[in-house]
Amino acid sequence: MRFVSFLAQRFAALCISVLYISGAAAAQPLPSPTGEVILTVAGPISAQNSGDLALFDQAMLAETGTKTIATSTIWTEGVRSFTGTPMAAILQRLGITSGTIQASAINDYTVEIPVADLLEGHALLAWHLDGQPMSVRQKGPLWIVYPYDSDNRFQSEIYFSRSIWQLSRLTLVP
Repeated sequence: MRFVSFLAQRFAALCISVLYISGAAAAQPLPSPTGEVILTVAGPISAQNSGDLALFDQAMLAETGTKTIATSTIWTEGVRSFTGTPMAAILQRLGITSGTIQASAINDYTVEIPVADLLEGHALLAWHLDGQPMSVRQKGPLWIVYPYDSDNRFQSEIYFSRSIWQLSRLTLVP
């Protein structure tokens, strides 16, 4: 019985440590952008750097994590290379765990994406196409892309509609 009590105490201490560490990571202040702001995130988020908003330049997105996927799309010819930040990494950095993201383009076109979908880790917030920054004409500066060639489920209207380009703003709706 004494051994079980000892294990229970150790387990409780471990849980408290994990909660403290994960809470500290989410609570880390978000630095201010030094370059051109290309993404604004609004809503009940745990990290801000401009009032109640989180503003990102490309360097800040890159520091959040970088990934490259090669895939074809219905909007481009052939297999293309997309480099950017996994959407899951952005959401985790801002403490977003549930709800819906309203993703808005520079022309105010908006789509809704369940946070659960983005946390799966497949969606990429791309800022480079074939190693080059994307201009507005090339659907940039930001484009949410999925690895369409890797799974047939990504080759559907639901994922095509979530693949918003010229993205400028994400708003969390709890």
